[in-house]
Amino acid sequence: MKRQLQVFLAGICLTACSGGEPPPDSSMAAGADSGTAQATDSVEALSEYQAAVANETRSESDRARDKFRKPAEVLEFFHVESGMTVLDMFSGGGYYAEILSHLVGSDGKVYAQNNQAYVNYASDELTARYIDGRLLNVERVNVEVEDVALPANSVDVALLVLSYHDLYYKPGDGSWPDVDGPRMLSDMYRFLKPGGVLGVVDHDANSGLNKIETATRLHRIQMMIARCEIEAAGFAFDGSSDVLRNPEDDRDKPMFAEGILGKTDRFVLRFHKPIDGSEEGTLSGECVLTESG
Repeated sequence: MKRQLQVFLAGICLTACSGGEPPPDSSMAAGADSGTAQATDSVEALSEYQAAVANETRSESDRARDKFRKPAEVLEFFHVESGMTVLDMFSGGGYYAEILSHLVGSDGKVYAQNNQAYVNYASDELTARYIDGRLLNVERVNVEVEDVALPANSVDVALLVLSYHDLYYKPGDGSWPDVDGPRMLSDMYRFLKPGGVLGVVDHDANSGLNKIETATRLHRIQMMIARCEIEAAGFAFDGSSDVLRNPEDDRDKPMFAEGILGKTDRFVLRFHKPIDGSEEGTLSGECVLTESG
């Protein structure tokens, strides 16, 4: 949190020996000792973010996603640190919740929120993720968005990863509930401590499309729509990162389309709750960005 406050007070906006062998002779032993020392140095040289991603208890399927999600870089940009309390909204199968668990450590806490639609969709992954209480500092919050109830000013960092577009997702079969986006942002504003960070990652979309159509058909949202709405809710924009940008994505295909799945052009935005802000989000603010719906 110290780093957060330094950033915000400064007003900066910016931008993952085989058995059966004979014993070695003394020269080989010396080499082995040297290799061990180098390996130890290498582990110690890992940043706290890289170490969380490298945790040996993570699954191979999660590790396979790291290449394109770059969680160490993303979480460093969001200033998540040991001992913090983090809210992972729309946590899904818990990919980020687990990394956050390792990052914040035993003195920290992670709230992993999912609505019933997400619980149903990711049930097998969630069962494996949390079996036998393997992530003790993660509290699962399986309630609809409007029912999330956390103490005011209690969260250091809140995340919306690959889910902001779901505020406008309207499948014809009714499998996804209506979500009151302004109310959700107001609640998240209230949960965050003054100076606390809201981090948003999503699949970028081209301008000019209706956001409901874009979210429903492509599972995307235009970056400036998200930014405009979040700032209208009272958050201060604090920078963006190009770490997940992919100029080869033309943004016209669904995020799950062959050849682009896992490699979409993604925006990474950081906001903060003003240190001198009120407890409520400024929902009277107006988002002046124009788009067709």
